[in-house]
Amino acid sequence: MTTTSLSLTELLNALGSPERLTALKGIRRGIERECLRITPDGRLAQSDHPRALGSALTHPNITTDYSESLLEFITPATDSIDSLMEQLGDIHHHVMQHLGDERTWPLSMPCFVGGEESIRLAQYGSSNIGKMKTLYRQGLKNRYGSLMQVIAGVHFNFSMPDSFWCEWQELECVGCCSQRFISDKYMGLIRNVYRFGWLVPYLFGASPAICESFLKGRKSNLPFEKTGKGTLYLPYATALRLSDLGYTNSAQAGLKISHDNLPAYVSSLRRAINTHNPDFAKIGVKVDGEYRQLNDNVLQLENELYAPIRPKRTPRSGEKPSDALDQRGIEYIELRTVDVNPFTPLGIDADQIRFFDLFLVWCLLRPSAVLSEEEIARNRRNQNKVVLEGRRPGLDLEDEQGNAIGLKEYGLKLFEELAEVAELLDRCCGRNRYRETLAMHREKLLNPELTYSARMLKELLASGKDNSCYGDKLATRYREELLAGELQYWDEAYFAGEAKDSLAKQRERERSDSLSFDDFLADYFGTSTTTTA
Repeated sequence: MTTTSLSLTELLNALGSPERLTALKGIRRGIERECLRITPDGRLAQSDHPRALGSALTHPNITTDYSESLLEFITPATDSIDSLMEQLGDIHHHVMQHLGDERTWPLSMPCFVGGEESIRLAQYGSSNIGKMKTLYRQGLKNRYGSLMQVIAGVHFNFSMPDSFWCEWQELECVGCCSQRFISDKYMGLIRNVYRFGWLVPYLFGASPAICESFLKGRKSNLPFEKTGKGTLYLPYATALRLSDLGYTNSAQAGLKISHDNLPAYVSSLRRAINTHNPDFAKIGVKVDGEYRQLNDNVLQLENELYAPIRPKRTPRSGEKPSDALDQRGIEYIELRTVDVNPFTPLGIDADQIRFFDLFLVWCLLRPSAVLSEEEIARNRRNQNKVVLEGRRPGLDLEDEQGNAIGLKEYGLKLFEELAEVAELLDRCCGRNRYRETLAMHREKLLNPELTYSARMLKELLASGKDNSCYGDKLATRYREELLAGELQYWDEAYFAGEAKDSLAKQRERERSDSLSFDDFLADYFGTSTTTTA
């Protein structure tokens, strides 16, 4: 076995050679986009998930997340950005045709929330696995409350082609275990995202303001300012969704999930899943014949871990995600820090996807040492500064050595390295799109007013209107645009077939259950392999 460690420049030069360049073709991407269904008066929809859309339990493209009103659109993985956007557009178009007078909320932070009880838990039918999915959400409600669970985001799934891994392994580790090499490199990517991931909320954060109803009954020490009748904002915030107000969990701060390597990650995740939590025990698991949560451990299931990025492997039928990772290694990466883009009906656009390609390839190829405790704390400070005051003039972050450095200076320095990756990808693809995308987003470092958060806040303050009015206006416009559009990738027969098949699969699961729910749960947690909820 021969092992070599190449610098970023050396690796880019080697991969850019004529005999290796085509190995970069075939980057695969998938999108999971969340959005709330709302009524014409801007409130959370209380209606059931539309039956015409199929079963939320089994449909491959259209499901629900925490709430019955929180839709989730899922594209298959594809190596074509154009196809990816067509698929996502088709799902949006099809769903809008079956929502009646309801719309989809175009922002990450929710619209007017009438309180915890106005948020209906997602329902998945009477099968044991369906009831378990709802109970998992009941546990989330009892542990953390429902408000943070109706925040929407976009998850970007990313993987490199087999040809790329073959070339890289030949350059650095001849004779290594192929899957271990891949998993080690993906874990390095994850560590670099923790180091430099603040770029994502700075460039694409779009939640600088929240509806005052979102804080009902909760205290905040943040120096909010107010616009309209009930919109709170921070003047330089980028992504409140990623702050302690949003989709984070301070209760998990002490978990110490390791990203040193895949075995360490899986081991620390399993430890959290199997560690008793005294506070959650006070809630009770089954009280007076009714379940309140799946268990009283730190995590009910793996999905409860709130992380900005996750290593993933598609589980087989009846397999835990952690078992899939442990046995077959990392298949793809899920980036979870992307706000819904309010400037497009689809919540994300092609230029963002190209930037994420660039950013993640760079994070993958750049040397990535194990994170020390000091560095982990430093990365958290950088992230928190950017989400709360990322556009503040003269804002300082901390570089890799812990030295103070201006955000703009730091960002421009990183963009110089990103430019090398953009050149490589453009040579591979035969166009200049990656360099054009990078140049576009570089301008946001020079002029923060071009960022999504600044543009959104400028519109809010110029009109003096509430977040809810702003979002409702966009929701109405996007509804009209989507209904006026046409299917590009699939046809109506595809969606009709998937809806029918998904309902049939749900009925079959309900008919085939042979255990009581109590016995199902006992069996689920008493075995090493289970399905994910």
